[in-house]
Amino acid sequence: MDVLSAFILLSNFVLVPAIAYGSQLALGALGVTLIYGILRFSNFAHGDTMAFGAMVTILFTWWFQSMGISIAPLPTALLALPFGIAACAALVLITDRFVYRFYRKTKAAPVIFVIASVGVMFIMNGIVRFIIGPNDQRFADGARFILKARDFKKDLGLNEGLTIKVSQGITVVTAIFVVVALFWFLNRTRTGKSMRAYSDNEDLALLSGINPDRVVMVAWILAAALATIAGTLYGLDKSFKPFTYFQLLLPIFASAVVGGMGSPLGAIAGGFVVAFSEIMVTYAYKKFIAYLVPESWAPDTLVQLLSTDYKFAVSFVILLLVLLLRPTGIFKGKSV
Repeated sequence: MDVLSAFILLSNFVLVPAIAYGSQLALGALGVTLIYGILRFSNFAHGDTMAFGAMVTILFTWWFQSMGISIAPLPTALLALPFGIAACAALVLITDRFVYRFYRKTKAAPVIFVIASVGVMFIMNGIVRFIIGPNDQRFADGARFILKARDFKKDLGLNEGLTIKVSQGITVVTAIFVVVALFWFLNRTRTGKSMRAYSDNEDLALLSGINPDRVVMVAWILAAALATIAGTLYGLDKSFKPFTYFQLLLPIFASAVVGGMGSPLGAIAGGFVVAFSEIMVTYAYKKFIAYLVPESWAPDTLVQLLSTDYKFAVSFVILLLVLLLRPTGIFKGKSV
């Protein structure tokens, strides 16, 4: 029973949160790797693009809640999500039209695009803070839990109970649906095949009659949709705070680079590698070990490798090691 209790404890604080967090990072990294694959530059504004899309979703959520519109027990934010995606898509298309398009036409070096994206990042961050404020914003409603620890312990008679939040369940289900839909689009539709051809060989794609402006437009719309969904799911699971999304840029880029920049499969794998690494390294294993060893051997310390304050340092170390040892990532994407 102690082994089972230890597994439930680990599931409660490591496995379930890491799967949900990994799904959120995977969706964010997919947006980054999509833009990198099509436009050949690292979009440093992606974190704040997530914040903008999530902000619009929150504003519509509050509006729906004020009118009594809901889909309980599910969060009202799911109803508002299409509006957030539409607004975010409009923003990134406007940004591309007035910022990136000029550099694309002049064949600017990738580093110029990166510098421009940093400027866009600060502007987006300022817009989000100006509209919704810099503080935590909570917008989750409906049922909170799929499974409660108290009921789990009562039903099975264990020392530990498993808790699964509705936001975690929605995150995983939504991520699976979005990933399947994205891969179907890229592999089965004419536009998706055009995007893949453009990514593999731009010159050959142009000679084949593929419209580059259309490819770029679709890429930005898909990136905006992925960013809004990832940002909203993260906000539902934790809370919404603009600066948090700026910090998320590091684990998202680490996910994309670990998996292989430009590889959609790599972005998904990298998201889970980074999520599990961050949570496992910062988890305190004292109680977990106490279940597995005799009472006299139980540790007195927390048995925690790093404080949760250094969670993002894990992403930085992973990113650094991958860039030094295997720049193309797990799935051998384009070298960074």
